[in-house]
Amino acid sequence: MRQKSHLWRALAFLGACLFSAAVFAQSQEAWPTRPITMVVPFPPGGVADTVGRPVAEALSRSLGQSVIVENKAGAGGGIGMAGVAKSKPDGYTILMALSSISIIPEADKVVGREQTFQLSQLKPIARFTADPTVLVVRADSPWKDYKSFVAAMRANPGQYNFGSSGNYGTMHVPMEMLKSSEKFYMVHIPYTGAGPAIVGLLGGQVDAIATGPSSIVQQIKAGKVRALAHWGDGRLASMPEVPSFKEMGVKIEFSQWAGLFVPSATPDYITNKLREAAKQAANDERVRSVINSAGSPIQYMDAPEFKVYWDKESAQMGEIVKKIGKVE
Repeated sequence: MRQKSHLWRALAFLGACLFSAAVFAQSQEAWPTRPITMVVPFPPGGVADTVGRPVAEALSRSLGQSVIVENKAGAGGGIGMAGVAKSKPDGYTILMALSSISIIPEADKVVGREQTFQLSQLKPIARFTADPTVLVVRADSPWKDYKSFVAAMRANPGQYNFGSSGNYGTMHVPMEMLKSSEKFYMVHIPYTGAGPAIVGLLGGQVDAIATGPSSIVQQIKAGKVRALAHWGDGRLASMPEVPSFKEMGVKIEFSQWAGLFVPSATPDYITNKLREAAKQAANDERVRSVINSAGSPIQYMDAPEFKVYWDKESAQMGEIVKKIGKVE
C-alpha cells in the first residue's frame, strides 16, 4: 500500500508539472492578448513621435493587438523613459526612445539629483532611424549660411538663444558641443519636446534649434526655416545642399536615433516576438514611405547589434555630458 501511495503521489506531481508546463507554454504562445501601450516620452511632432506612430501601426498588424501611442513628456524625455523602465515587464508597456536615453542617467549625476532611471533597467529591441541633427534658423533671419551665423554669435555673446527639447536632450547636447567647439555663447531655452521647440522657433521666441531632419524637413520645404549645417559625416539625402560641420572643419558629430525598448526583465519569448514584429515593421512599405517622406530613412538594427551600438554611444555621451557640466 505504501508503494502505491508513493506511486500515486509521484504521478500526481508529474501531472501537475506537465499541466504547469502546458499552461506556461500556452501563455507564451498567447501573448499579446490585449492592447499594448507604446510610450513616446515627448509631445507630438518630434522625431520619436514621427517614427513611433507608423511603427505602432505596423506592430499592431504583426501582433494582432492594438499598439496605442501615449505621449508622456517631461524632463527631456526622462519621465516617460523612467515610467517604462519601472513598469511591469509583461510586454504591454514598450518605449520608443531617442538617443537622449543614453544621456539622462549621466545628466542626473552631473546635476546632483536622484537618478530618474538606470540604463540597466531597459532592454533594446530594435533601432529604426539614426540621423544627424540639423542647425535651423527662421527663413527671415539675417543668417544665410553658417559662416554668418557663427560670426553673429561670437560678436554678440548672450544676445541670441536656442530652443531644445529639454536639458541634456538630443536638441541640447549637440548645441553645447557646437558652442564649446566654436567658442560662442547662446542662451538655452528648454521646452518639453521638439514639437514645442519648433513652434518656439517659428513664433520668434528662439533664434535657432538643432533637431532631427524628420521633425523639420516639411518646414524647410515650405520655406519657413533655413538649414545652415548638420552634425553628420556626409551630405543628407533629404537636404543635399546643406553642409556638415565636418566639411567646414568643425570636428563634431551627433546622431539622433529612434529605438524600441522594454523593461530589462521582460521574458525572452516576448522580446523575441517584439523583435520579429519590429523587423517586419522596418521592412513594411507603409512605414518606410511615411518615415522616408519625413526625411529620415530607415536604418534598422536588431537587438544584438543595437545593444553593442547603444553601449558604445552611452559611454561617449556620458563623457560629453561631464564636459558640459551642470546646467541650471
